[in-house]
Formats: sequence, C-alpha cells, structure tokens
Amino acid sequence: MDNSTASIETFKTEKIEWKQLWSLAALYGSIVFGWIAYHNYQPKLLIKFNFTDFTFLLIVVQGVILIVTPLVAGKIGDRFRFKAGHRIPIISSGISFAAMVFMAVAFTLFSNPGEVFRWILPLLIVLWLVAMSIFTSPALSTLELFTPIDKLPVAMAILTIVANLIYSLEPVIVDLIDYLGAPITFMIGGAAVFVSGYALKKNSLSLFSNNPTRPRAEFKFDTTRSDYKYIFFLGIAVGIPTTLLFNYFPDILESNLSSMVTMEGKWLLVIALFFSAVLSLPVSNYVIKAGTTKSFWWSFIINSVCLILVMVTGSAILTILTMILFIVSFTVLSISSLPLAIERANYFEKVFCVGIFFSGMALPDGIIEAIQAL
Repeated sequence: MDNSTASIETFKTEKIEWKQLWSLAALYGSIVFGWIAYHNYQPKLLIKFNFTDFTFLLIVVQGVILIVTPLVAGKIGDRFRFKAGHRIPIISSGISFAAMVFMAVAFTLFSNPGEVFRWILPLLIVLWLVAMSIFTSPALSTLELFTPIDKLPVAMAILTIVANLIYSLEPVIVDLIDYLGAPITFMIGGAAVFVSGYALKKNSLSLFSNNPTRPRAEFKFDTTRSDYKYIFFLGIAVGIPTTLLFNYFPDILESNLSSMVTMEGKWLLVIALFFSAVLSLPVSNYVIKAGTTKSFWWSFIINSVCLILVMVTGSAILTILTMILFIVSFTVLSISSLPLAIERANYFEKVFCVGIFFSGMALPDGIIEAIQAL
C-alpha cells in the first residue's frame, strides 16, 4: 500500500464536521427505528407462522449475532481503512445489505406466501440481524473523524438526543407501524436506512479525497496497545442500565408510583428518555470540562447505586428522587463511554475497538432476553 493511501484517514479535524455528524445521526436514527420495528414484529411473525417453539433458539442466535458481528465488522472496517483509504466500503455494503433484507421481508409479506414463508422467515430474521449489526460499529466509529477528540462528548450527545427522542416516541411509533402494517413498515425502514446511509457516504467521501483542501496531521506510528478488556467493560457498563431501563423499569415505575400517578409504565419511560435527551447537550459540556474518564467512573458508580435503589424501594418519593439521579448519571454514562473507548483504542484498531464496545453493550440484553424466553 502506498503512503498516500495509508495516510488518508490520519488527518485530525479542528472543528466538528456538522454535515457529516448530522448524516451519521440520521443513520443512527434509522437504526433505532429498525430495532423498534424488529422488536414489535418479530414475536408477532413467529406466532403468525407457528415458530413459537423456536423463540428461545432465535433469541440465543440473536444474542450471538449482536455480540460477534460488531467484532467481525470492526476487523473488516480497519482493514478497509488501510486498503481502500477509509472505512466507507464496509459501511456502504452493510447498509445496502440491510436495505435489501428490509425490502425482502416487505415483499415476502406483501405476497403472503403462506406455508413457504415458514422456512424463509428464520433465515430473513437472522440476515436482518447480521445486516443491521455489520455497519453499525464502522459507521459510529466515524465520530472520531468528524469530531476533534476533545469535542467527542458533544457529538455523542447529538446521537444520544436522536436515539432517546425516537425511543421516547416508541409507543406512538408502535401504534403507527401497527396501523401501517408489517410490509409498509419494513419498506419504510429499508428506505430510511438506504437514504441516510447514502447521505453519510456522500458527505463523508469529501473527507477522504486524495487532494484535500484542509491540512492533515502527519501520520504517526501508534505503539499504544488497545485496552480490549477496559473497552468491553465500558460497553457492559452502558448495556446493563440500558437493558434494565427498557425491560424492567416500566413495570417497576408503574408499581412504585401507583399511589401518585395512574400513568402506564411505558409513558413513564417516555418521560425519562425525553428528560435524558434534554439533558444531553448540557451534560456533554460537563463531560468535556471534567474529562471522559472522571465523568464515566462517577456516573457509573452513581448510576449503579440508583439502579439498585429503584429496583428494591417501594417508596414513590424515593423512586422519583432516585430516578432523577439515575437519568442524569445514565446520560453522563452514555455520553462519556464511547468517546472514552475511542480514546483507549490504538489508531490501527479504532473500528475494531468500537465493535468491542458494542459487543459489551449487547451482552446484558442478550442474557436478559434469553432468560425471559425460558
């Protein structure tokens, strides 16, 4: 490989590349929408086509895919960084594959093939999971290209706002996709992934031009070893509260707050996620001032204590106070963890280490879903 190709991704921007960042945020939003659609329709499709006996096996396969695929995608992404000069090919391939699977599911459901679809459904679900996982890590690893290292928390705050706002609208989105039906929902999901992915590719390729218009930092050989265990732990530290927040908190909050409010648990979760989204930008400024390491560890400790208190207390007042602390610390945790993982990664393994982070995030959810399916 020639030096010009090897050094294409070695520049360090001095400001946030907002056009590229918003393209990434749009892609991330389409991924979140895809997961909402998947979790809404997967159990319904299994029941409709009499595959309920395979629910546990499918959930185990899902967990393995979500843990292993980011690692494989990360390795391939880093290889493309130095072979093709950037990681866009693996992102584009994954996005095209995901859009194709979305459309395949949509048209299969439109055609209503009956018994034949029984044997196609599990394969499509597995392919869908692989497709959605294969480009997520390489795509989100581009944060370090669009953002100066000291501004990474701001970029992460944007992604957190997008994800939390969409998740806060999940009850409305679920009603909407139920109204639209599975075929149209999967067509919309495929189109959203493809369009947002194309926008990211188009806006990002200008950064990798062989004739750049802005200065680039000199290529430096990075001898620092990536801290795999630490990065994996960072992912788990975010994955545990995220999993419990979505799987258990709605019922706990509804029960604990029944003496004060009559709201369903899913709407209480909506309020919590919206609160987190509102806090994200102010919190990112705190993380920048305090540093990612200090912010992560303090938020991890506080969040862990709050997590235990919310799950063991029955007091409405204590639940409200603890949830406020939980959401604040959870927001800090979410914003500081991935930038810290990127900081701890060797230059040559940036995408792989982001994959390790997302594997750690997926582990708690995989375990909980497997336990619930028993």
